[in-house]
Amino acid sequence: MDSCYASGNWVVQRGQETEFVNRWTAFLEWSRAAVRGLSSAQLIQDSEEPRHFVSFASWESSEAMSAWRSMPEFATKLGACRELCDDFRGSSYTVAASV
Repeated sequence: MDSCYASGNWVVQRGQETEFVNRWTAFLEWSRAAVRGLSSAQLIQDSEEPRHFVSFASWESSEAMSAWRSMPEFATKLGACRELCDDFRGSSYTVAASV
């Protein structure tokens, strides 16, 4: 089984940055407790544009990531983060190269 990754590109509404970080953290803490296979998750914030965040989660397998996304609570918890955003794009990845 190869690792796979989930990533989000978030543009948060002005003034909602702290609440967004709180909701994203709660979402990923729930994820770790609810389904097996989450290796790690990070949320980084753009130093020059503090409304812009990128999230990155490493999963043990595509099956684990799919199980996570198929849980009924997934949409609700992701939605709580998205409602604070002007823009969001989520993607799935596999490793193409590493150095």
